[in-house]
Amino acid sequence: MTAEAKQIGVGYGGSLQPSAYGPLAAALDAHGFDVITVFGDLMMQPPAMVMQTMCAATDRIRLGSGCYTPWTRHPVEIAGEIAYLDNLSNGRIFMGIARGAWMDQLHIDSTRSIAAIRDTLGVVSAVLEAEGGGYQGSVYSIDAGTAPHYPVLRRAVPVMVGTWSPRLAHLAGEVADQVQVGGSANPRMVPVMAGLVAPGEAAAGRAPGSVDIVLTAITVVDDDRDAARRRARTEVALSFQVIAGLDRTHSIEPGLLDRMEVLLRQHHYEEAGRLIPEDVLDDFAFCGTPGDLVDHTAQIYDAGARRVEFCSPLGLTPQRGVELLGTKVVPELRRMGYLA
Repeated sequence: MTAEAKQIGVGYGGSLQPSAYGPLAAALDAHGFDVITVFGDLMMQPPAMVMQTMCAATDRIRLGSGCYTPWTRHPVEIAGEIAYLDNLSNGRIFMGIARGAWMDQLHIDSTRSIAAIRDTLGVVSAVLEAEGGGYQGSVYSIDAGTAPHYPVLRRAVPVMVGTWSPRLAHLAGEVADQVQVGGSANPRMVPVMAGLVAPGEAAAGRAPGSVDIVLTAITVVDDDRDAARRRARTEVALSFQVIAGLDRTHSIEPGLLDRMEVLLRQHHYEEAGRLIPEDVLDDFAFCGTPGDLVDHTAQIYDAGARRVEFCSPLGLTPQRGVELLGTKVVPELRRMGYLA
């Protein structure tokens, strides 16, 4: 990994009232967070809409999607949104892309996800270059001479790939600036993901560690540890059921995930969350007191991650979560030398 200072970020799903995002983003900017990501998961508000509100409320913090999928937005539209937001924010935007979960609910065949992601990045790059060079892919293409009719601030923006997959991690090693392990708070996953990315870096002639590792997970912080952990169980249940089986450092009982799936399809999130073993919860969520989160985050940095992202709801209320993270967690990590 790079010798640069670590980064700290916050992730939001597009599930709050529109009026909430501006004040929350402004508070995070004031507290010195480095990044806000906005998730594009199925049935969340589209990331660009939320990021537009946040751009207007902030001056310094970087903003990005975590992540677009190649299925629900055509790459030329993604490129247009990125260019618009990059102008609006004066160059603070990055682009996150992932295979996407729950695509079966839309009856979308996502089996060609690697090709679709590669082509999405290729089309976005061709549009942002603004020279009409075109791009020919197997899933998405753009004819030569097709160029944007709008201003483009930067000819390229940083790219983050979200994945647990070895194949997509290989692609990230070739083309990305960062790889995000979504839903993971597990320090042991950092060297695992670095190992999956390394062959792609080598294939592209990039130096080892060129791609930064980012871990992001549901977060609930409060001075009441028990209340925080109870809430975290409910909040993390949906993502846990999808990704727990992907964590190579765990052997999760398949029957447990099957039982959780039945409950989740009936929207019994609290009951499903109670099935998560206590000794497993901390690898899929940041939850507890501010001191607990400081210790947990330090372990992930020490494992080699460049950035940790705390994901909504953040606290028992969004505002309280931002306050505790900004006044107790970030300053302590800065005092310990992890953050600039």
